Amino acid sequence: MLSHLSIRDFAIIDRSELQLDAGMTALTGETGAGKSILLDALGLVLGDRAESSSVREGAAKAEITASFSIAANAAVADWLAALDFDEDGDCLLRRVVSADGRSRGYINGRPATLAQLRELGEMLVDIHGQHAHQSLMRREVQRELLDDHAGHAELLAETAEVHRRWRRLERDYAELRAAAEQREQRIDMLRYQLQELDGLGLGSEEIENLDGEHARLANAGRLLDAGGQALAQLYEDEYSAHGLLSSAAQRLAELQALDADLGEVNELIAGAVIQVDEAAAALRDYLGRTELDPRRLAFVEQQLAALHDLARKHRVAASELPALAERLRGELDELEHADASLAEMAAGLADLQARYAALAERLSAGRKAAAARLGEEVSEYLQALGMTGGQLAIDVEPLAEDKRAAHGADEVIFRVSANAGRSPQPLARVASGGELSRISLAIQMIASRYRPVPTMIFDEVDSGIGGGIAEVVGRQLRALGTRCQTLCVTHLPQVAAQAHNHLRVSKEVVDGAARTSLQALGDEQRVEEIARMLGGVEITAQSRAHAEQMIATAGRDD
Repeated sequence: MLSHLSIRDFAIIDRSELQLDAGMTALTGETGAGKSILLDALGLVLGDRAESSSVREGAAKAEITASFSIAANAAVADWLAALDFDEDGDCLLRRVVSADGRSRGYINGRPATLAQLRELGEMLVDIHGQHAHQSLMRREVQRELLDDHAGHAELLAETAEVHRRWRRLERDYAELRAAAEQREQRIDMLRYQLQELDGLGLGSEEIENLDGEHARLANAGRLLDAGGQALAQLYEDEYSAHGLLSSAAQRLAELQALDADLGEVNELIAGAVIQVDEAAAALRDYLGRTELDPRRLAFVEQQLAALHDLARKHRVAASELPALAERLRGELDELEHADASLAEMAAGLADLQARYAALAERLSAGRKAAAARLGEEVSEYLQALGMTGGQLAIDVEPLAEDKRAAHGADEVIFRVSANAGRSPQPLARVASGGELSRISLAIQMIASRYRPVPTMIFDEVDSGIGGGIAEVVGRQLRALGTRCQTLCVTHLPQVAAQAHNHLRVSKEVVDGAARTSLQALGDEQRVEEIARMLGGVEITAQSRAHAEQMIATAGRDD
């Protein structure tokens, strides 16, 4: 449960520290005092979007910190441990919003994303805003409430995934069929292009070698002339390198007999003579293989011209033509086997449609069973909430085939009868604001049995009702507080008097600026607050006595 809340520089709150207890806590205050600011701050630390207007005017940042006791919440403890947020059994959420609108979130002191704050927040707190009952008018909200009651989370996720795959394959199938008319023309074009590319008979390595051969053939005359000159200088001229080295070697050999130290020099020169001999032999072989071949040169130039023409045609480099051919070959193969692909897609579509139909049927069966249970339970609560003869009936009707969606093939319709003897009609047609509020409260009271959320917050869900009905609503909220921590923002003394704990919101002007503060009320302060809610501006002895009686009466049924 929520044990502590710290708010600093948020909206018109300067600083506020709250210790919260188990049971039902009422949050009251004058109209406009800012009762909902507490919930806004809590929503922010639980992952709501932040705006720069959240920061109190003149402050650099707003900071909200919420501590939760999770000793009895194994699911939250496991979640924290799985994401490395666990810290000795603590659960501390913090949100900082700068005046420029940027925000940061933390879980147990470690940086966290908004998605992580929201995911964790949904396990800790269930907030029902003051207009939540109005959302009951929407069919999708009615369906979601029924699915929550039925425990359909996993089944809905599986249905949505199959539906997504089905629709995506359906689009791919339609696109492939639409392209069938242009397929033959494209096949002819691809075959022609591949015939041109394959006609060259060249791969990446051959293209590279062709460039090298062209360079040799185009410069054959120069290579022969320069090579012949080099051979003469190495071996054949009168003063060739070979002749000079041999003469030097002979003289040193004679001198070596006089001084042995010349042996090393003589060996080096002898090695040089051998190197020159080998170089001359290799050069002689190269010149013997090199010849002027105009016909071969013309052929190579023709090949290169064809390559570059095709490269320009396809707007790629010549070296990329082999890779292009492989891509075109792959496309041609796909198009030539398109009939097989269409048949395979059709089989896949039929399989996904059958799987979706089976899942949708399971959803329908579960919804119909849950609709009967939820309708009966809500109807019982409506009697307790003063709607004598009130009845909620839930219809699960099939959608048209073209309307079937990720959530299944059903339309869920809540029908209500506010009075005995009247047949249930769609909620939007017959329910007043007060009736909607009570229906919403009844549903949430029932939902609390099935959803393991330790803290539930209601923001003026008692709007539109009063008198004895308000007292009944308060009793129900108090009973809910015995099962989970319950916070209720209310303007009704009959509801506030039923609370186990009481917080008052006050607004005052400090240095020309409005400031909101939150205060936990003791017994005497609580009597004063209930009396104010009963009597208005002037609090009389009679209103105090009435407040004392209401508070004393509240705990008798515990």
